[in-house]
Amino acid sequence: MMYNIDKLYESVAKEGAVCVGLDTSPSYVPSSMVKNAGSGAAAVLDYNKAVIDATFDVCACYKAQIAYYEALGFEGLSAYAETLRYIRKKNGLVIADIKRGDIADTAQQYALAHFAGEFEADFVTLSPYMGVDSLEPWLRYAESAGKGAFALMRTSNKGMRDFEYRELKDGGRLYHAVGDKLSALAADHMGVYGYGAFGAVVGCTEREEAVEIRRKYANLFFLIPGYGAQGGAAEDAAALLQNGNGGVVNASRSILKAWIAVAEAAGDVSAYQMDNRKAAKFAAESAYNEAVKMRDAIKNAVESKKGTQ
Repeated sequence: MMYNIDKLYESVAKEGAVCVGLDTSPSYVPSSMVKNAGSGAAAVLDYNKAVIDATFDVCACYKAQIAYYEALGFEGLSAYAETLRYIRKKNGLVIADIKRGDIADTAQQYALAHFAGEFEADFVTLSPYMGVDSLEPWLRYAESAGKGAFALMRTSNKGMRDFEYRELKDGGRLYHAVGDKLSALAADHMGVYGYGAFGAVVGCTEREEAVEIRRKYANLFFLIPGYGAQGGAAEDAAALLQNGNGGVVNASRSILKAWIAVAEAAGDVSAYQMDNRKAAKFAAESAYNEAVKMRDAIKNAVESKKGTQ
């Protein structure tokens, strides 16, 4: 069966491993765009569309963190839903970063909300710590519609060591137990390129562990956070890829706020005073350039990795 994870593999092969994170705050949007849109939520949607149009041919997929939209109320959730639709209408792939984790009928309702209807996405993020039965309602959509998910395994935040690194009595750490369960699920829902329909979230901030994780869980496709603002480098991300594939590397702030970085580096305050159309173009071009820079850095790191093996 062809799963969405197979489509993502093909997208990485074609466009590279960059996942553009649409964790969009109104504060990341040029002020003239906010003023023109009339509200923060409307400006976020306009900005998302500009970034999507600019980066569509240089990234594998997008990830929208729902919290940024929930914070803007009903209008924000409308912007979230429209962002997902906009990507999918362009035949792009989008990950809904919702980190749900519940069981039985509750999980079924979450799955219905995010794999169908107004909030339909191609993938979701899940928290697996209530057990495998919290994943099962989502897996039904993999079987019926090819949907995919990334379950939290070893994340990139500082607090990951509070629980994920707990040593187990039978050896290994808690994140290994999660990986083992996900790998077993993958074996039962295997796509055409050797990866399971459900993958794992694995941060790229611990390179030595990344090598071991990639080797141990060869059948898991990774969603890789931690690049850029969280300190992860291209070499760290490359360690979690297999011949440049088998994962997507997410960056949000470094791409969404690239126009700010460009303006500040040039000492150019006029960037903050542009009219709506010029500001949107400048911001979108800056996002494109940052995504290309990231894509090429990861490709170069993958090639260097091959040279040392």
